[in-house]
Amino acid sequence: MQKEIEVFKDSLKKANQKITHQRLKILQSFLNTEKHVSCDELYQMVRRQNPEIGYATVYRTLKLIQGAGLAREVDLGDKISRLEHEYGHKHHDHLICLECGKFLEVFDPEIEELQERLAKKQNFTPVRHKMDIFGYCQKCQEKERDGHK
Repeated sequence: MQKEIEVFKDSLKKANQKITHQRLKILQSFLNTEKHVSCDELYQMVRRQNPEIGYATVYRTLKLIQGAGLAREVDLGDKISRLEHEYGHKHHDHLICLECGKFLEVFDPEIEELQERLAKKQNFTPVRHKMDIFGYCQKCQEKERDGHK
């Protein structure tokens, strides 16, 4: 966690932003969860131990955390913006159920290689990417089948 805090502080300095106690508390709360967290969820987590921190501060700090490369935005198909850890975490993609909202983090080296070949073929230099596949999990498929018997 110390490395992430230093990355955040360096990012704030480069952007001429202040390193505040509140921003560091918000960052620590974010780093202490491995959830894909919305601003509302993080705000509730922060408020439990730091009731003086407001929603707007959490929202703005999340943007700074993202700008520092510590988090990336995730769309799970429910119109709620969430962030997940990025720094020091292995790249992965998501399979997202449209029925129950469950999601799986997946990684396939063949898909990654195919994406690299595609970019090279087009003389394109990728910086980052994300892949989210929306569909129906096994449990929801079984419920659907059982409901039509």
